Amino acid sequence: QYFSVTYGAGGSTRERTFGIVKALTERSDTPITPHLSCIGDNKVEIADILTNYKALGINRLVALRGDLPSGMGGLGGLPYALDLVKFIREHSGDYFRIKVAGYPEMHPQAKNFESDIQNLIAKYHAGASEAITQFFYNPDSYLFLRDALAKRGVKQADFPIVAGIMPITNASNLLRFADGCGADVPRFIRKRLADFGDDKQAIKAFGFEVVVKLCERLIAEGVPALHFYSMNHVSPNKELIEALGLV
Repeated sequence: QYFSVTYGAGGSTRERTFGIVKALTERSDTPITPHLSCIGDNKVEIADILTNYKALGINRLVALRGDLPSGMGGLGGLPYALDLVKFIREHSGDYFRIKVAGYPEMHPQAKNFESDIQNLIAKYHAGASEAITQFFYNPDSYLFLRDALAKRGVKQADFPIVAGIMPITNASNLLRFADGCGADVPRFIRKRLADFGDDKQAIKAFGFEVVVKLCERLIAEGVPALHFYSMNHVSPNKELIEALGLV
């Protein structure tokens, strides 16, 4: 449905992000969806970015708070993703389809699950079109989030919760990334990865099996879409998508 393009902390890769987005729009018929983070930026800077994307014909965004780069003081004029969603709607009306982040296992800085769910609902009411989740390996955590929103009147038909899928190809990178962003890697996966040691082929084969089964379960449960994180590597996701019959 689209390719998403990430954005550096505090806009540190802003020019490269814009350059990649521009190049992709010229070379691909697939819609491009840039990530846009707001922490550390001011409204004038964000407005300029929105205007430039509109000029390119970009009409989808992933609106994120982002991480404050080390050494940068202050949160900027739009400290949270909710503020960014509101500003995009104020600036551009309904032009952009806005995607936001969702956390099946709770945002690492949230007070509790309920406050995290309420924050996601607030982003929906502010104008977010859908949510893309942080990656996870326990499908029940995704289903809990989906059902918790439905119980509070926010249904998939109105606000799709797209499942974020991370392939498993490198044990140390995965565990470091997961620990840094608050995503849970179940004990059985950690143990198996440890058993494989430096056997890269065994890690990839095991990881492939785990993620295929995860996706199959989600599809059976009616997930509206899957968002595959590439981490700049094409092959793992290409193989997953082919194995799932999505091409």
